[in-house]
Amino acid sequence: MKLTRHAEASYRLQDYRASATIEGVVIHELRRFNDDGGAMIELLREGERPAELADFELKQLNYSTLQPGTIKAFHLHREQTDVWFVPPEDRVLVVLLDTREGSPSAGNQLRMVLGDGRPVLLRIPPGVAHGCRNLGSAAARIIYFTDRLFTPEPDRCDEGRLPWDFAGAQVWETTRE
Repeated sequence: MKLTRHAEASYRLQDYRASATIEGVVIHELRRFNDDGGAMIELLREGERPAELADFELKQLNYSTLQPGTIKAFHLHREQTDVWFVPPEDRVLVVLLDTREGSPSAGNQLRMVLGDGRPVLLRIPPGVAHGCRNLGSAAARIIYFTDRLFTPEPDRCDEGRLPWDFAGAQVWETTRE
């Protein structure tokens, strides 16, 4: 079929290739059990961890909320591993940046939506900067596991920051097609 000159000049094929990966980042699919009264998702089960989390030693479990449109970014840990879960009813854009010198994926960026009907655990290793934006119209919830205990004491704190626009302000915009 022939397109108008203007349409032909703007036409492009959608890119469905997988996005770049980041060494050590793992997305583990969870099962959701539904019935006519609701749903249940097992996040962790003692003694039966998925292979991707076999070496993860749980030290702390946290619950966080994120107001609509809010961006919380970028933070990173030099030693701590995070495992994030966003309930399927919420919709949170997560941006990951590999800031590790010498990593095979150094400089790679990964954007994904957590929640949005899909129950997963996201493992974020040390040195991978991470941030999130609530894409929903109500407060979003994040449950996250860590393998280190949090402390605000400056000489022991492992919570570092990079500017929210470290990867460019456009990274937080929703894709427009």
